[in-house]
Amino acid sequence: MRFTEFREMSPAYGFDEVAIVPGDITINPDQTNIQFSLDGLTLAIPVLASAMDAVVDPAFAILFSKLGGLAVLNLEGVQTRYQNPDEVLSQIAAAPDAEVTSLMQRVYSEPIKESLIGERIQQIKEGGGICAVSVTPANTKRFAPLVVEAGADVLVVQSTVTTARHISKSYRGLIFSELCQSVRVPIVVGNCVSYSAALELMRTGISGVLVGVGPGAACTTREVLGVGVPQVTATLECAAAREEYLRESGRYVALITDGGIRTGGDMCKAFASGADAVMLGSVLAQAEEAPGRGYHWGMAHPHPSLPRGTRIQVGTVARLEQILFGPTSVTHGTQNFIGALRTCMGVCGAFTIRDMHRVRMVVAPSIKTEGKQLQVLRCFSAPEPEDIPGGDGR
Repeated sequence: MRFTEFREMSPAYGFDEVAIVPGDITINPDQTNIQFSLDGLTLAIPVLASAMDAVVDPAFAILFSKLGGLAVLNLEGVQTRYQNPDEVLSQIAAAPDAEVTSLMQRVYSEPIKESLIGERIQQIKEGGGICAVSVTPANTKRFAPLVVEAGADVLVVQSTVTTARHISKSYRGLIFSELCQSVRVPIVVGNCVSYSAALELMRTGISGVLVGVGPGAACTTREVLGVGVPQVTATLECAAAREEYLRESGRYVALITDGGIRTGGDMCKAFASGADAVMLGSVLAQAEEAPGRGYHWGMAHPHPSLPRGTRIQVGTVARLEQILFGPTSVTHGTQNFIGALRTCMGVCGAFTIRDMHRVRMVVAPSIKTEGKQLQVLRCFSAPEPEDIPGGDGR
């Protein structure tokens, strides 16, 4: 009986399956330019802090801005539901594993207080920070005017999957082209993972696109829903859409790889795949200044009927400045991310992030194991932090 293939699948690659090929020339790392531009807003480093309650609060946003990056405050999290969010964050951090999801479902059922939206934004602005805030598509039309009035610098419209076309029972949903006309600040939209979805979003006039569905350390969307594309392939597809949109319009839309980045090497591969910036979550949740108290959880965790996240213990490892810029004595690439990026650009001969888009990559599933037998054995034989006397995972 003749077999007819119903549907062809193409391979997709994550960070652990590819490698960057060094360039034919090398340059000094300190000569690299890693600035990130978003519709006239220029940042010293191409790093965003993810809009998660365990990562960003107003104090963290101010500090992150002063270090050169952009932290995104979740306007639908505890910061806008509670006058004193620190008490709630302490409860979440102290809750037993068996009870934390039900606790979060109760915590996030508290209504959002519109007065707190302006209060949190003004807190960041008065502290000297660039203010970026995140809302879901369902609440964008309601909250966008409040965001602009309060003086936010960037609006992020974000959900697990966001598209330019959405079918619903409502008469008139969110139309990004109209939003861009009414909100005169850069608008970043996410998340998506495909060429066609990214291209349609760019054609609406937005300033940036977030790439990634389900790769985050605290996200279980891939397990619960089965959807997602590994980040290297997702970034490559969306980068191709950016180049096509640039060709047809002459306008450049920033691409931000969001999620799945654990080490400096992962971050460098994101840029080699076509990213203009990266968004970090669990990495930054480990900072002493992060509000999660050594824990991290996803935005979809407290869904009232289908939670798609989990609280994870990431520990508190160093100050934020050390995680970003070093110096560090750890050898596995989880600190001094900016140093790793500049060094990678140096060995690739890339003066700018745009140059990084043109470096060569290869499929290399053995990139982390080839010749590393003793390191692998050490990882498998190392005791867990709780097994070490006095160890607390930090």
